[in-house]
Amino acid sequence: MVARARFDDDQRRARLAVRHCLAPGARADRAERAVDALVAVHATDPATVFLAVSARLAVPGVADTERALYRDGTVLRRHGMRNTLFVVPAELAPVVHASTTAKLAARERARMLKDFAASGRDAAWTARIEAAVRSALADAAPDALAPDATAAAPDPEAGLTGSQLSELVPELREGIDYGVGTSYQATQPVGMRLLRVLGIEGSMVRRRPVGSWTSSRHRWVPGPPVAAAPSAAERNGAQAELTRKWLAAYGPATEADLVWWTGWGVREVRAALAACAAVEVELADGSAGFVLPDDLEPVAAPAPWAALLPALDPTAMGWKQRDWYLSPEHHAALVDRTGNLGPTVWWDGRVIGGWAQRPDGDVVFELLTDPGAAARKAVTAEADALRDLLADTRVTPRFRTPLERRLTS
Repeated sequence: MVARARFDDDQRRARLAVRHCLAPGARADRAERAVDALVAVHATDPATVFLAVSARLAVPGVADTERALYRDGTVLRRHGMRNTLFVVPAELAPVVHASTTAKLAARERARMLKDFAASGRDAAWTARIEAAVRSALADAAPDALAPDATAAAPDPEAGLTGSQLSELVPELREGIDYGVGTSYQATQPVGMRLLRVLGIEGSMVRRRPVGSWTSSRHRWVPGPPVAAAPSAAERNGAQAELTRKWLAAYGPATEADLVWWTGWGVREVRAALAACAAVEVELADGSAGFVLPDDLEPVAAPAPWAALLPALDPTAMGWKQRDWYLSPEHHAALVDRTGNLGPTVWWDGRVIGGWAQRPDGDVVFELLTDPGAAARKAVTAEADALRDLLADTRVTPRFRTPLERRLTS
């Protein structure tokens, strides 16, 4: 029997630094390269996208991400893995849709129609309101998407907010009872459900928000026609392609890591790993990990590096099993009740603390372990640079952690 190749934690941290564009010599020259290196960037909190990309640019800033998102359309906001909103490379969006989003969209539409029917609104009523929404969006942004469905609107300010849509289509403001007979029973506006489903399906897409880059009040424009449901073969092929790309960026990783990151079932993950011819390797704790068959050679460790990464950063959130870069004793301070990581301070591939922006704009941090004088100096320099970048912008994470709250109190 051929012995499994072994990857210790130092090698995993070296790969993380280089492949996620965090080591100084590995920084990206454009936002597209940073997003591509990470495969997908969490977009539940709008600030995460801009700060995560900026931390990986040779010249940090938010302007290049705005260009890629709103002028060039080379990166796109899409619902995907784990029913979460991400920014992904435009060319990867069809893969995410076929591998993951199509199934999610079908499930969400079925639930919506069931809840609407329970409130006396049948499928014909829903179809009429959908048509009205699409018509309003088409009138507001007639040139929103080119025929290839990836080009950005010529006018990045085009589109309508949810509130503006509700003015044009008043039925969106009507209420429906949700979760009747359960502990979470509530009344929701029709628009909250319908616009979400249309957004997941991709028939309406987010454009530049109203306000600054930290705003969640996005304008909506028409999206491409909803793609036909992928066949089983198409879904399997897309899952293999996404797994291949993810392993190239995050491998070695465990089966449990991939199940968590994708939200797929274990059988789907195992089939995708097999389709990639993924090679089983041994990790430092003796568990099994996987890499691509041409990715067994070690990566040279870069020089020590420091970074301040935002809440929900894709590197911090990239693996389910995180002990090799996040000490379990730091979880209570840096992780919220649902498992989301807040703003983190990194030194040479490990999370060593957290940071926050105070109301006066000051960026402060707290180290949970003593990394030495060189690390403290490097972290301080990163905090100063982030303070300058943010300037008058204020960033409060959507999911707040104990340490972030303490630093801002």
